[in-house]
Amino acid sequence: MNRIDLHTHTTASDGTFTPSELIEKAYNIGLKTIAVTDHDTTEGLDEALEKSKEYPSLEVIQGTELSSLYKNREIHIVGLFVDKDNSEFKSGLESLKEKRTARNVKMINKLKGIGFDLSYDDLVSVSGGKVITRAHFARLLQEKGYARDKKEAFDKYIGAGKPGYIKRDVLTAEKAIALIKKGGGLAVIAHPLMYGFNQKELEDMATDFAFWGADGIECYYSTHSYSDTVLALSLAETYGLLPSGGSDFHGENKPGLNLGSGYGDLIVPQKTLDNLKVKKYG
Repeated sequence: MNRIDLHTHTTASDGTFTPSELIEKAYNIGLKTIAVTDHDTTEGLDEALEKSKEYPSLEVIQGTELSSLYKNREIHIVGLFVDKDNSEFKSGLESLKEKRTARNVKMINKLKGIGFDLSYDDLVSVSGGKVITRAHFARLLQEKGYARDKKEAFDKYIGAGKPGYIKRDVLTAEKAIALIKKGGGLAVIAHPLMYGFNQKELEDMATDFAFWGADGIECYYSTHSYSDTVLALSLAETYGLLPSGGSDFHGENKPGLNLGSGYGDLIVPQKTLDNLKVKKYG
């Protein structure tokens, strides 16, 4: 059986494995294909692709994961087979990075306003200078002693509605899909059952995203039960979306969630990848 993982993160965003470490781990656990899909960036891909030269049997797919806004909820869209060097795509990602930076500065100022001794340089140091997410804020608050752990940091300070929270300025779902397509990628709705939608809302989302040009939907995912997978596969079939899947591996930032196998029983079928490749390459 060829083991596949089409949703992973590195230190280029909010994972704790460097791109090289991720590729090495993927090879060591027997993965045959891995997609590197960091949040709103492709900055880890050069390192990942270079490291993969040591492991010719391991296929590395260039990807990203874009945040988007749909019906007042943040929906994530995985881009697979993107061209990291496409000028329009790169420009779009750079714009997203600038928006993230502006938001992060505002969040630091809000946290300083409630008495925390923090600076933006502290945040950059914790993040390693890559795309900064709230996971990095949580780590900083923990390291500075303002929170016992990352969960407390989110629950008390940086979760939605908390004193240090600033809402992100993100693309609409339609524009996020369009950006992935500009980069030559396939747009996949990430973890569709994590957004709290009821059945009708899920159907509406699948309808809208398919109309906007989405190619797939994650059916095989670390937190999916059997019935969740069946539901997602039904949405895929009904609305003409290809099944995709992956662990959403973040290293230590998602304890117990393993590369390739999620919480132990995740399997992404080979035919899933085969069908996505047919859509991409014909």
